[in-house]
Amino acid sequence: MKFAESLSQPGFGAISEFKRRSPSAGDISPGARVEDVVPAYQAGGARAVSVLVDEAFAGSLDDLRAARAAVDLPLLAKGFFSTEEHLRELREAGADAALLILRDLDDPTATRLMRTAEELGLDTLVEAHDEEELVRATRLDAHVIGVNARDLGTFRIDRAAQLELVARAPRDRVVVAESAIHTRAQAAAAELAGADAVLVGTSLMRADEPRAKLQELLSRPLVKVCGLTRQEDVDAAVEAGADLCGFIFAEGSPRRAPEVLPVPETALSVAVFVGEPEERGADLVQLYASEAGKVRGRDAVLLREGEPVARVADLPWEGEDPDHWRNARRDDRLVLAGRLGPDNVRAAIEAVQPWAVDAASQLESAPGVKDHEKVRAFVREARG
Repeated sequence: MKFAESLSQPGFGAISEFKRRSPSAGDISPGARVEDVVPAYQAGGARAVSVLVDEAFAGSLDDLRAARAAVDLPLLAKGFFSTEEHLRELREAGADAALLILRDLDDPTATRLMRTAEELGLDTLVEAHDEEELVRATRLDAHVIGVNARDLGTFRIDRAAQLELVARAPRDRVVVAESAIHTRAQAAAAELAGADAVLVGTSLMRADEPRAKLQELLSRPLVKVCGLTRQEDVDAAVEAGADLCGFIFAEGSPRRAPEVLPVPETALSVAVFVGEPEERGADLVQLYASEAGKVRGRDAVLLREGEPVARVADLPWEGEDPDHWRNARRDDRLVLAGRLGPDNVRAAIEAVQPWAVDAASQLESAPGVKDHEKVRAFVREARG
């Protein structure tokens, strides 16, 4: 399967990268051997493998040849390529695709290289890191566009800017979010912004078990702990492995939060509203309809920058529904809520196969006060 075709498959995927060092991070895994690492990527579910062939990353074309001998996944050659001869060398060494960095290429050169790549049977990943370069990549009719969170001039990471560009990218292209993906929540943030895949390198190369780390980044469901009102409970949820931290702002809720409390960049914050949302600075908004005489209506929608990105299936406020799980099995990106706890979340996941699970009241010692052992047990059971 070709590189672009592999990334175009349904669902969210990953390009797993082999590199021994980087100019920004220094040595990452200086003694790593391609033949020891990339088979774990294939076993972990990668859709393609990226190989750094530049000396600045302690890489070479021999690494590309070794990867070609070790796996049958599409191979992306990464480096600073600017000539047709570069592309011919990559193709001869076993590459299926080549990186083209628009920061280093003007439009005529990029066009010429894209044409040569096509003639050689190479796909291209055309990389942008700012709005101007995204416009250029679109104008050049790049089929696969990479959006890098790292400014290659300063090495500074700006994940918020990256996600904004991912959201602006044309939906008829394959979009890859590159750099600084270390947790499931960070990968999910790129997914919700519209990325088809993430490119992950450093966190895999530093992992004791790269296969398990890759599977962790891509695994679903995500785990949301909601109804948080105290910083110590946020910290406990994140330490336990929660991906999303929820803060309720509905009038009359016994779990109403004072504000969106600090959440580390390894997780995502969710502000929960009924009727009309407010600007609270959260990564996501969970919005319920209002219903007369009740704190909230039944189901909700998850919003990113005002756009729906998932459906939330919940129980009626203070009500029951014996068919809740069966009726919830409709959406590819479904957040399942409704009296989930450590004792039933595994069965719920097996029955519904949701994108995320959401718990609040069943993790408490009192309304708005989390029992940390129950939180840990919930995350542990949800992750299987």
